[in-house]
Amino acid sequence: MFESVSALPADPILGLMAAYRVDSNAHKIDLGVGVYKDEAGRTPVMQAVKQAEARLVQEQDSKSYVGPTGSAKYNAHIAELVLGKDLAVRLSDRRVTIQTPGGCGGLRLGAEFIKRAAPDCRVLVSDPTWANHIPLLGDAGLNIEKYPYYDQQSHEVRFDEMMDYLKSAGPEDVVLLHGCCHNPCGADLNQEQWEAIRDLALERGFLPFIDMAYQGLGDGLDADAAGLRLLAESLPELVVVNSCSKNFGIYRERAGAITVIFNDSQNRDAANSQLAAIARGIWSMPPDHGAAIVETILSDATLYADWDAELTAVRKRINRTRTQLTDALKARGIDRDFSFITREKGMFSFLGIKQEEVRQLVDDYSVYLVDSSRINVAGINDGNIDHLVDSLSRVLR
Repeated sequence: MFESVSALPADPILGLMAAYRVDSNAHKIDLGVGVYKDEAGRTPVMQAVKQAEARLVQEQDSKSYVGPTGSAKYNAHIAELVLGKDLAVRLSDRRVTIQTPGGCGGLRLGAEFIKRAAPDCRVLVSDPTWANHIPLLGDAGLNIEKYPYYDQQSHEVRFDEMMDYLKSAGPEDVVLLHGCCHNPCGADLNQEQWEAIRDLALERGFLPFIDMAYQGLGDGLDADAAGLRLLAESLPELVVVNSCSKNFGIYRERAGAITVIFNDSQNRDAANSQLAAIARGIWSMPPDHGAAIVETILSDATLYADWDAELTAVRKRINRTRTQLTDALKARGIDRDFSFITREKGMFSFLGIKQEEVRQLVDDYSVYLVDSSRINVAGINDGNIDHLVDSLSRVLR
């Protein structure tokens, strides 16, 4: 049966991880893997998470299934985190929020639901977008197209071109948007641009599908959600997927959710049954531990304050590192403007260098990044920034 199965090319990120592990260079730097790292190069467990876990160990009295849609309390807290408390309540009769195995599970559940509702629709994704968007949505059988988004030369959003392209979208189309901290480029939409997208969605009737993977890592929990909240309070339908991997630092626990807003409560009730059935057919029941951690933190004012403070420290370190890198490159006299790095948000930015220059950084200097020149800014720290800047100056001279 399996004789005809052929090997697929290695995932570029996983390949980088493997090469980095076996590299004996004491100055090696990993800027490829997309997880947060602190100043010591570790991906730490937040203290609020540790406290929540300790409480769960003492208080949790069952490991029974939570049901295909997950914990109702978790779902309620996530809706408030993403939408804000007032809007979550106002939309309660038109909204459903379902616990998923990470943001990836939410994306796939949304794709399968959309496939049932509109099997011939197009899903328009930004160029570039997170690489896993394509298989997560496309493997559900949806047709994927790309719209212009990022200018590699100016390092700005190609907003006019983006809007011109989206004017071709209609009621049978889905437009995937990054809620904040765009992966891979870090170039986000501003409030005025979100308003223009809202107006176009109202005019053309397309469905915005927002991936909110990094809430809190850009400008703050509420500021990062301002665009999606604008759409949520204005549009008849909306899909939002969020992940708790990054802002709670629980990557391996796979906690996320999908929130779908419908045009009326009757559609919501019908769709809720469909979403539950799809989830049942894919993973049956979502994993509980990560969601229980998040639920515990969001349910307790003290734990919430501690978590918010830790998340603020993470965000400030990333933004500080962006400035440090830009200043260090300028001070080294590299004849290129890297100031765009300070304007971008979240963990990622493109360096904007050629693929052969990327390969030289990897092969000659053990600076590991993907061929697109995307870097994880959080992988830079006081101990390795000099080697990074020295290596870049040699490659670009």
